[in-house]
Amino acid sequence: MEITGPKLDRFDEILTPEALAFVETLQREFGPRRLELLDARQAKQAELSAGGRLDFLPETKEIREGEWKVAPPAPGLEDRRVEITGPVDRKMTINALNSGAKVWLADFEDANSPLWENCVAGQLNLRDALDRTIDFETGGKSYTLKPDDELATIVVRPRGWHLDEKHALVDGEPVSGSLFDFGLYFFHCAQRQIDKGKGPYFYLPKIESHLEARLWNDVFVRAQDLLGIPQGTIRATVLIETYPAAFEMEEILYELRDHSAGLNAGRWDYLFSVIKKFRTRGREFLLPERNAVTMTAPFMRAYTELLVRTCHKRGAHAIGGMAAFIPSRRDPEVNAVALEKVRADKTRESNDGFDGSWVAHPDLVPICREVFDGVLGSRPNQIDRLREDVNVTAADLLAVSDTPGDITEAGLRNNVDVGLRYLAAWMGGQGAAAIHNLMEDAATAEISRSQIWQWIHNDITLSDTGEQVTKELVERIIGEELAKIAEEPGYDEGLYAQATALFKQVALDDDFAEFLTLPAYAQMP
Repeated sequence: MEITGPKLDRFDEILTPEALAFVETLQREFGPRRLELLDARQAKQAELSAGGRLDFLPETKEIREGEWKVAPPAPGLEDRRVEITGPVDRKMTINALNSGAKVWLADFEDANSPLWENCVAGQLNLRDALDRTIDFETGGKSYTLKPDDELATIVVRPRGWHLDEKHALVDGEPVSGSLFDFGLYFFHCAQRQIDKGKGPYFYLPKIESHLEARLWNDVFVRAQDLLGIPQGTIRATVLIETYPAAFEMEEILYELRDHSAGLNAGRWDYLFSVIKKFRTRGREFLLPERNAVTMTAPFMRAYTELLVRTCHKRGAHAIGGMAAFIPSRRDPEVNAVALEKVRADKTRESNDGFDGSWVAHPDLVPICREVFDGVLGSRPNQIDRLREDVNVTAADLLAVSDTPGDITEAGLRNNVDVGLRYLAAWMGGQGAAAIHNLMEDAATAEISRSQIWQWIHNDITLSDTGEQVTKELVERIIGEELAKIAEEPGYDEGLYAQATALFKQVALDDDFAEFLTLPAYAQMP
């Protein structure tokens, strides 16, 4: 393996010859299958674009009808009523672990800008946290860890199968970002976690089929063998955040059953995937503006209720979606609105049978915990609530056209504004960006640009102004929104020029980019 990224302070503690050899072994053994599965995604997309439909797989009917369970919850994962998400920078590592949440999703994916420095320093921060050597000072404030028994359980989210790590090469080719992130963490921290009475736990993003889950399971088996760690020590929660995966939930749990920790409802990427998968199918899969699509939309209710029923039927945790609102310590009115919306969201999830849910900010941990305490009491979860009243069909999951809501000029401007601001932050090395009292990550930027693409290609007329959404209209609005942003403190002309060019590419080009992070990463140093 060749490392082409800069070797900064203490990077040699992570990029050891032994650790790199471990990643290289995983890349050589599983890299070719990963590429085959990415080709299979393209074949599936071509099938859908030609008029195909998504449905439950006839060839896996026996799995759906069989009697089997996933492994029982692992130590530190029995109670997951509040999970906090965030990037793996030093300050966030301490704040998330100290937050009072049961789990911290330590994110190398959508909340992390994959600058080389971020990816390697994040590994160092996790190792230092487990060694309790992560004390941090900034702005006159000191950050230190609470006692171990008060800390959240670390669950690492590596990058998705589609992303490379271009600074690590095997035979001159970039390694899988997934295997790089997983391999370094597992090599350095698996035994450290076991010594603390827990284990190496993961969130798996962007999976589109049970065959992709099978690949992860085979990676887990091999990794445990290589380091002499007992089989089944690894546990993984899969995000159901792509449209095809919603039709393969049981199969995904089955493939990972000895290593499964359940499923999560990744709502923002799910909306993006709906648009992406059926982008050529006219208005049948047209969504109203982002803020109008709530979790009460029929196709979203079908997806989340099926997820709970599927998980509990198989003895697995069902984890709810992100509360992206950011409480305001300066504006009581903004704060009250945010807390009210989070309470309503978590109340719906807890009543539906979810065992826990996500928040993006430490100040939201108490309200999420309070809501789930009200349903769970002293029980660690409600896996025994089987939701046998739920009967979801393929037609229910596909009922996008029943989603109420308009497409307005304000909605279009919001998509442009969020897309520009987020891409500028991402290119500058910040993967989780606070924008208009919401914590935005790559998923919400994907919705913003894909909706604009969809509206242009379906001759949509704005409901309030009567204007048709065209490339020319969007370019004018981009200019107007950019002019407003340029008046704000901290405006970086170079970053916004880069972000604007990229946003126009992924929102206005006739060819739809599979992920905006692919062309964006190509422009990163």
